Amino acid sequence: MPEHCKPVSPVRIAVIQYDPQVGLEHADGNLNKGLAMARRAVSEGANLIVLPELANTGYTFDSRVEAYAHAEPLEGGPSVQAWAAFAREHQLYLAAGFAERDGLRLYDSAVLFGPEGRLGHYRKAHLWNREKLWFTPGDLGFPVFETPIGRVGLLICWDIWFPEVPRLMASQGADIICSLNNWVWTPPPLFDQAGRCMASYLTMTAAHVNTLYIAAANRIGSERGGRFLGCSLIAGPHGWPIGEVASADDECIVYADVDLSAARPAPIWNSLNDLQRDRRTDLYDAALGYRLHPAMPR
Repeated sequence: MPEHCKPVSPVRIAVIQYDPQVGLEHADGNLNKGLAMARRAVSEGANLIVLPELANTGYTFDSRVEAYAHAEPLEGGPSVQAWAAFAREHQLYLAAGFAERDGLRLYDSAVLFGPEGRLGHYRKAHLWNREKLWFTPGDLGFPVFETPIGRVGLLICWDIWFPEVPRLMASQGADIICSLNNWVWTPPPLFDQAGRCMASYLTMTAAHVNTLYIAAANRIGSERGGRFLGCSLIAGPHGWPIGEVASADDECIVYADVDLSAARPAPIWNSLNDLQRDRRTDLYDAALGYRLHPAMPR
């Protein structure tokens, strides 16, 4: 292979789709199930693994008291420690969602671990439905985390309905967004003739218009009367899925072999069309609040 064609940031992504169930009696099983599937992904060569939103607790809490009982702190929580140890042991990168307890506040949070420890932490900004009854809206903005494999952003579920979220990450140079989800009910029909849900298309659109990768892990199953939609996928910088889109019902792992550096020249489609350059920031940045995250250099 010519030197200029060799991948600069080769990654094998694995998004893991399974059925964590709410209830303290299921907590250990949820954690162990996610780790078991992650080990399977490792055996298939994955080095970036994405678990769903609230991967260790299930989703459908029926009270704040129950949500609080399921939550754990960012520092020293048992699931967080287990994920950190897994990433260190296997020398890979792992994103996972959990219910975070910070004092008396609860957050729907995501963490990103690498071989060297925790690289990222995000709190869900856009709370869906009854989440508002127990979780506090996220207060960390939309940071992008520098890692040895590339620049990684985190978002959670309902966030993908807000185009500002991936756009702000793209403006900070994100190569990939790990999207952790519990996609549930949307206005019918839930699926189109191809078997895809609306969130699949929102993911593909966000990847396309921001010219980056999005690895979206969703859950399956039913819980306390709610159905989860599956359809996990990995979208490339031009929007289309890389490999399969998962079914609505099956536990599975979706893989993609990518070079994350490919997201960087992707905005330049030809000599006249460049998505980043063509943005009319003079007309809408101030109105929409498209600004770099305060932690990023200007």
